[in-house]
Amino acid sequence: MPSEKVLAEKRRQVEEIAAKLKESAATVLVDYRGLNVAQMTELRRKLREAGVEFKVLKNTLVSRAAGNAELTDLQPLLVGPTAVAFSKEDVVAPAKVLSEFAKENEALQIKGGVVEGRFADVKQIEALAKLPSREALLSMLLSLLQAPVRNFALAVKAVADKKAAESA
Repeated sequence: MPSEKVLAEKRRQVEEIAAKLKESAATVLVDYRGLNVAQMTELRRKLREAGVEFKVLKNTLVSRAAGNAELTDLQPLLVGPTAVAFSKEDVVAPAKVLSEFAKENEALQIKGGVVEGRFADVKQIEALAKLPSREALLSMLLSLLQAPVRNFALAVKAVADKKAAESA
């Protein structure tokens, strides 16, 4: 029978995982069976660069944490080796990085996840991966906001050039 110290540590881990599930903008579960150490290292590096936390966790701990976080839809996904990618801010980043990596490395299988507190199946995660990144969306928004000002400036310049040509 496990000691009280071991049980207390497991409870702490479950609480920590549950908190991450609740706090994350997006969480993606993957089966990493078949990836070698070099591939896992590369995957971890890419996720870290995107600001995504990636952990290999015990299914029983994640299952209990999902229950505590009222995300019981995750529990059926917790079969076989499971790694979890947590992103606190960017909803698209974990899906995009994992989806791109899975295309290059067929051993990586996306199981599903949680997006903005709601369960997301594999199809929803893959659809999310196809969206532009946060930076790309902000860039598009900025160009949309700048277009009217730029067009106004060009119109004013055209009028000024026309008047200058008429007076010459």
